[in-house]
Amino acid sequence: MSELKYKRILLKISGEALMGKQDFGIDQEPVEMIANEIKIAHDAGAQIAVVVGGGNIFRGIQKSAKLGMDRASGDYVGMLATVMNAIALQSALKKLDVSCRVQSAIDMNKIAEPYVRFKAVRHLEKGRVVIFAAGTGNPFFTTDTAAALRASEIDADIMLMAKNGVDGVYTADPKINPDAKKYDFINYDDIIIRGLKVMDTSSCSLCKENNIPIVVFDFAAKGAVMKILNNEKIGTYVGGTHVG
Repeated sequence: MSELKYKRILLKISGEALMGKQDFGIDQEPVEMIANEIKIAHDAGAQIAVVVGGGNIFRGIQKSAKLGMDRASGDYVGMLATVMNAIALQSALKKLDVSCRVQSAIDMNKIAEPYVRFKAVRHLEKGRVVIFAAGTGNPFFTTDTAAALRASEIDADIMLMAKNGVDGVYTADPKINPDAKKYDFINYDDIIIRGLKVMDTSSCSLCKENNIPIVVFDFAAKGAVMKILNNEKIGTYVGGTHVG
C-alpha cells in the first residue's frame, strides 16, 4: 500500500465506455476489461470507489422511444441507467473474486444498499470495491458532479476520469479538430475559464474546493490505472499547482 502514490481513488467511468462498438446497451467485453483493470489495482492495495455513467442505456431509450420528456424526468431515467451499469460491473467483479458493493442514492433495497457515507468508507477500509449508483439522487446534477461529490465525501486522494477514446484534456475536441493540443497539466481554474468540456464546471469546482487532483485518461489504454497509481505520467493531470 505504501508504495502506491494514491491510496484511495474515485474512478469515474463514462456509460459510453460500456457499450463497446454497439450503438447502445452493455457490451460484456469492455465491462470485463474494466473489471480486470480494477482488480489489478485492488490487488495492489488501492481502495477503489467507482461512479459509472448511464449514457449507453439512456441514449438507446431515447433512440428507440423518441422520448420528449422534461429535464427532471430524463435525469431520473439516467439515474436508473447508472444502476443497471453498476450491477453489470459488480457481476463482472464478482466473477474475478473481487468483493464489491453497490450503493444507490435512490433507495432500491432489493438490488443495492442505500448510500451511507460512513458505511461506504468502512467497505473501502475492509478492501471492498464500492460502486456508487444513481448519481446524487437528484435531477439537474450529472454523474461528473456525483463523482466529485462522492470523492469529496470519502476523502479520496484523487479522482480518475476514464474517457472513451480521449486520452486527456485538449485545447479543443480532438475528434473534431486535428490541430487540438493535449495538456499534460492544467489548473482547475483554466478548465472553467477556457470552457473546456472535459468535465462539468461544478465537478471541477468541487474538486478544487476539496483539493482533490484529477487525472483524465483513456480507459482503453491497458494498465492505465496502475500507471497512475505508480505515479507514471499518463493523460492530463488537473490540479492547483504543477507537479512536474
